[in-house]
Amino acid sequence: MEEIYIKKVIEGDEQGYRYIIRRYQDMAFSIAISVVKDEFLAEEVSQEAFMNAFEKMHTFKMQSKFSTWFYRIIINIAFRKLEKEKKWKNEPLVAVEESIDESHLDTLEQDERKYFINEALKLMSANESLALRLFYLEELSLSEVKDVTGWSNSKVKVVIHRARKSFYSYLNTLLKNESRLII
Repeated sequence: MEEIYIKKVIEGDEQGYRYIIRRYQDMAFSIAISVVKDEFLAEEVSQEAFMNAFEKMHTFKMQSKFSTWFYRIIINIAFRKLEKEKKWKNEPLVAVEESIDESHLDTLEQDERKYFINEALKLMSANESLALRLFYLEELSLSEVKDVTGWSNSKVKVVIHRARKSFYSYLNTLLKNESRLII
């Protein structure tokens, strides 16, 4: 179905692009915010990515999935914005706790879980947050994450491994701080 709309857009049908926007707008924002960590910048990145994709749709060869091609556009724009905003952080790894206190997580409602997960992702480095979103939230395979990011297989595995550790640490800290406020 998606290929039909892509072909229509390539042939000049601007209305066909509405399907692409509706299908990918949430994902675009999610990927963008994992890198730039700011809602307004993430919206700018998403809009710019959709405009670039529309303008460059004729270069999409349909040899890979459209989503992989589009993820790459979003990621490139997001990192460029990050450099322009001088918010790039290359934080050293810190010792992290390996496990989450499940009792804290079990008591949270689904909306609260989403909130804390997103807050933990915001605290992480751009690469780590991006890797977790692509692998776990977007459910891409390691190979697809490699294609989207341009990283080697070993780098993808290392970044995801470190990201999980960082995520657990940040989430534990957030949950502990929340439980102190309640008590």
